[in-house]
Amino acid sequence: MGDSGCGKTTLISVLGCILTPSEGDVWIDGEQIDYENHDLSQLRSEKIGFVFQLFNLIPYLTAVENVMVAMDIAGMKSNEAEKRAAELLTQVGLEQRLHHRPAQLSGGEKQRVSFARALANTPKIIFADEPTANLDSRQSANLMNLVRELRQEHQTTIAIVTHHEGLKKDADRVIQMKDGQIVSV
Repeated sequence: MGDSGCGKTTLISVLGCILTPSEGDVWIDGEQIDYENHDLSQLRSEKIGFVFQLFNLIPYLTAVENVMVAMDIAGMKSNEAEKRAAELLTQVGLEQRLHHRPAQLSGGEKQRVSFARALANTPKIIFADEPTANLDSRQSANLMNLVRELRQEHQTTIAIVTHHEGLKKDADRVIQMKDGQIVSV
């Protein structure tokens, strides 16, 4: 947690192996990450899921196809990927929206597609950057209920970056940041 611009997104980008740290070490699932010699794309594909603030859905693909992208990259067969994508979208309450493109979905529906995509390869950790920023209070509450259910069912660590104080109640641990520094845990 922290104010806008305090470094939350940068921190999860480093932890998620999108950005290289200027100092220190990152460990994922008991393994130290060697940013120069590690296949970071494969690592992200196998162990990390992302839910981006602006969803990052591919506009010309349907909801099911957007979820399948992550599995395709990981090398899953197309028919298996489509079946799993449909199951994940059903799990997040979008069974009636499988073949809708992002422009045909509400903000909350896009966010649920994004969560389904993040879960596609059964990651150890999901980084969610301001997942409630574009949602109204009802959609935010529904999304946080979904996060709790997904965390329990999939045994996945979900790290949520936010400046929204109301989300503290849903956290097992809160890390407070200010001016690029962790100030409390």
